[in-house]
Amino acid sequence: MRTLKQIDVRDQKVLVRCDFNVPLDESGQISDNFRILKTLPTIKYLIEKNAKIILISHLGSPKGKDPRCSLKPIAAELSRLLGQEVKFVNDCTGSEVEKAVKNIEKRQVILLENLRFYKEEKDNNPEFAKKLAGLADVFIQDGFGVCHRAHASVAGVAALLPSAAGMLVEREVEVLNKILQDPYRPLVAIIGGDKISTKIKVIKIFLDKADHLLVGGKIANAILAIKGICVREPLPQEAEEVLKEVEAINLTDSKLHLPIDGVMSLANLDEKYLRTGAVGTVRKEEEIFDVGPETVANFKNIIASAKMVIWNGPLGQSEISPFEKASLEIAKAIKQSGAFSVIGGGETVEFVSKVGMLDDFNHVSTGGGAMLDFLAGKTLPGIEALKSKN
Repeated sequence: MRTLKQIDVRDQKVLVRCDFNVPLDESGQISDNFRILKTLPTIKYLIEKNAKIILISHLGSPKGKDPRCSLKPIAAELSRLLGQEVKFVNDCTGSEVEKAVKNIEKRQVILLENLRFYKEEKDNNPEFAKKLAGLADVFIQDGFGVCHRAHASVAGVAALLPSAAGMLVEREVEVLNKILQDPYRPLVAIIGGDKISTKIKVIKIFLDKADHLLVGGKIANAILAIKGICVREPLPQEAEEVLKEVEAINLTDSKLHLPIDGVMSLANLDEKYLRTGAVGTVRKEEEIFDVGPETVANFKNIIASAKMVIWNGPLGQSEISPFEKASLEIAKAIKQSGAFSVIGGGETVEFVSKVGMLDDFNHVSTGGGAMLDFLAGKTLPGIEALKSKN
């Protein structure tokens, strides 16, 4: 896979696929600029090389042209962060875009409107890809968070232009390859979050590759329910294939560490009702919303000996204050361990940012689904397109 510094971008028109799919508040202002910050090294490098820089991205999943999903606030934030104007163009194809690109000057940065305003983007329409490619001389893929999508701006454009990975994508691939191929040991993987279907393959990978696998969140609840340990927890509504894969997990595997206790509340989440108890004691009116103190103590002991830790998914309903304690304790334990630490997944990054610990980890991935697919050994269209082209 060719990288940014291995391709000639000096004085060239460079099309950069970014992932500016950032959260906006009710007033349409950016509430977390993490993904924007991670793209700055690539943009600044291109400015230094006198490139003419055309940024493209999506935001949300709009049905047609929806002003609530406009990238205009992103242009304003980029202008502030770069210390120079980032011109916003109110479309991503057409005469207005062509005029803006024709008049672009060296070191100038322009941002085009939301790619997903056109269904052709998600359809990987070849004509749409051709229109985007026609704007530039070189294509740089720096949106790792979308590399698992076979979309026009991800896979289609890379096939039509000299292409390379931006600094963000290069670093993501480097770190995740290290975890899979040559990790520091002991390697501890921590998997939490909501949906067992999205993480069952990663769980299986780490049962093979990691020295310890710690599982929490609703994923742990699902495993315990399917295995008949938490008989009062609702069984997950998953595909038969997923249920079979969970049933095949060996609970006696010395690498696997599931919760032994939890913090329960009523199923309709009455925060005035909280109870801590063993996972096998869940009552019919209760559900587990966080892992309990005995589990946290066990997890912390394992993390203390780690040389590398990867964490994806909070251990409880961390967006609700009574159920963030376990995730906070685990974040602190990872920091104190001194291990090379990698975190990823939107909820995990959001939580760690909220508690002010984002800078305490060695690598914070910008990809949720892309990170999981990479670790599960799946083909990422955005990465494969770069490899195939070069």
